[in-house]
Amino acid sequence: MYLVHAALRPVSQGRRLPRDARELLLATARPEEGIEHLVVHPDAVPDPVIGIYLLARSLAEAEERGAAFCRRALAAVPELEHWRPARVAAPLVAPFYEQLLTCPAGPDGPGRNGPGTLSSS
Repeated sequence: MYLVHAALRPVSQGRRLPRDARELLLATARPEEGIEHLVVHPDAVPDPVIGIYLLARSLAEAEERGAAFCRRALAAVPELEHWRPARVAAPLVAPFYEQLLTCPAGPDGPGRNGPGTLSSS
């Protein structure tokens, strides 16, 4: 299963995603698209984001399928016809894990990527 993020941009400024955007989008999902779950983050910055969890054989296929789903679903749902996908891609999680590794291990201890007591660290 892959997680693909689709950032959405309104065709005209000042629009907000409908409260039921998740349900509207999910209602358009087709079994062959492999969509398992959708999450909508309407307040994400700089653009609202749809998290699409889907089954695919590869990351490239997941991103292509996620983009195709977004284009089709946004065009099919009247309440979302004024939105377009700005970018669709798997989110990079490396910065998140890097931040976890550099956080202190305890109240006074270094993180795993920080200086430790060994000369090689």
